[in-house]
Amino acid sequence: IEQPTFPKITEMCVKMIRRVNDEEGIKKLVNETFQKLWFTPTPHHDKEAMTRKILNITDVVAACRDTGYDWFEQLLQNLLKSEEDASYKPVKKACTQLVDNLVEHILKYEESLSDSDNKGVNSGRLVACITTLFLFSKIRPQLMVKHAMTMQPYLTTKCSTQNDFMVICNVAKILELVVPLMEHPSETFLATIEEDLMKLIIKYGMTVVQHCVSCLGAVVNKVTQNYKFVWACFNRYYGALSKLKNQHQEDPNSTILTANKPALLRSLFTVGALCRHFDFDQEDFKGNSKVNIKDKVLELLMYFTKHSDEEVQTKAIIGLGFAFIQHPSLMFEQEVKTLYNSILSDKNCSVNLKIQVLKNLQTYLQEEDTRMQQADRDWKKVAKQEDLKEMGDISSGMSSSIMQLYLKQVLEAFFHTQSSVRHFALNVIALTLNQGLIHPVQCVPYLIAMGTDPEPSMRNKADQQLVEIDKKYAGFIHMKAVAGMKMSYQVQQAINTCPKDPVRGFRHDESSSALCSHLYSMIRGNRQHRRAFLISLLNLFDDTAKTEVNMLLYIADNLACFPYQTQEEPLFIMHHIDITLSVSGSNLLQSFKE
Repeated sequence: IEQPTFPKITEMCVKMIRRVNDEEGIKKLVNETFQKLWFTPTPHHDKEAMTRKILNITDVVAACRDTGYDWFEQLLQNLLKSEEDASYKPVKKACTQLVDNLVEHILKYEESLSDSDNKGVNSGRLVACITTLFLFSKIRPQLMVKHAMTMQPYLTTKCSTQNDFMVICNVAKILELVVPLMEHPSETFLATIEEDLMKLIIKYGMTVVQHCVSCLGAVVNKVTQNYKFVWACFNRYYGALSKLKNQHQEDPNSTILTANKPALLRSLFTVGALCRHFDFDQEDFKGNSKVNIKDKVLELLMYFTKHSDEEVQTKAIIGLGFAFIQHPSLMFEQEVKTLYNSILSDKNCSVNLKIQVLKNLQTYLQEEDTRMQQADRDWKKVAKQEDLKEMGDISSGMSSSIMQLYLKQVLEAFFHTQSSVRHFALNVIALTLNQGLIHPVQCVPYLIAMGTDPEPSMRNKADQQLVEIDKKYAGFIHMKAVAGMKMSYQVQQAINTCPKDPVRGFRHDESSSALCSHLYSMIRGNRQHRRAFLISLLNLFDDTAKTEVNMLLYIADNLACFPYQTQEEPLFIMHHIDITLSVSGSNLLQSFKE
């Protein structure tokens, strides 16, 4: 445990592993390197090698805490897939060893945490170990089944630091995946988990509530069917919300409401979170009652979206987003459409509300994607017996109709001054395109415009989407190129912090590259498309085109700095400028003389 960590090695591993989705040659190299380094079985007697391996993996996981763990999942999937049909499965064996040893390490850290000298170091290490176990559980939950009983007590961790919360959230995520796979788990064990989760839901903040409700959903829906327990919790928060609504209707300025604001925020969030994972309109919950719970919840949450306090509005919108995951059809309700579209299109509306609506759409699409992948996997298992294609089709038809409703407003959010709004709008569009929910041609000009964003991560994401569209639909990019250039000028205007200065069309760095250089590099390969595009841009300088002068400066900057590769390209432009000057230039001089 006391062994020093190796920052240099960790750094190298982090850099290498991020290339796991690169081109085939690099991908193969990364997979082979980490198979040798981490996923080759270690001899049982060599404890030291095993400890080194564990420290190295957890160091790399800890170092990637802020950038996400997609690479680890990708790597593990690639390696396990490569040996699916083999009789000897070294990667699977190595994973089993790693999981067993990580659990041992966790127990050791637990002991050393009582010795207060090394508390900070070891609690960080504990979080990294539990996070790594969660990543294994995500890809191969079977590996953790025998350790579920060991993990459960960590739900009662006393929370004082950020690390303690991370432990609880990751343990809840592990149990959510693992408990449904256990064969005949003891009733005491299940009852303890339910009790622990409920205490956490009542006591702690949003992140903990979210993961604990999700875990409770898996345990109750798939294993215990203890619906009464959840129904009581739902009624507690739903009842509190109804009461607060009635008080607010009687007297919006009542001091009781101000005092009860924390309870209101918690109730809005928790009612939504519970509705995301449980369908309370089932008989198991409400019995013979004829009340339509989802409509009641919608009405309550919608009431608080009109509250004067922005924090209350935000929580109500978060709650709605959760409820829509369980019941997407609610997004077709007129009042919901009006709420979402007015928040997205209103220039004076708060940035937080805009971001929350976009996050709601993003989460819905991510959940749908996960659902579709699961349905796909299930279908492959039984595909030989029956045709289950319709299952997926109905669901994707629903998400397609939903995205058609909100698409225009989401795309218009690209023209927002705040980069966080643009970031979430781009995420929603990328998910929509990847799932094939809309015809891509309408997004092309907007993606071209986002390709000029000052933030490299957003530029790359937009460019990547254009490359994907170009592969599938040749000619679409060229068709919308000029419209995209004009739109990119609008994006730049929105971002421009100093309105007195005109917007320029090149980057103010050592490269001085054109903002639309990626667009040009996509079109330049086809001579006919390239020439048509350049002439269309030059035609904007014609008097009859009536283009405003600042936009002409922006386009001239781009034309001056495009990444030309052959002499023919700039010479073609010069030739056409020459023709234009000889005609309109002499007319202009004549006008001045007169």
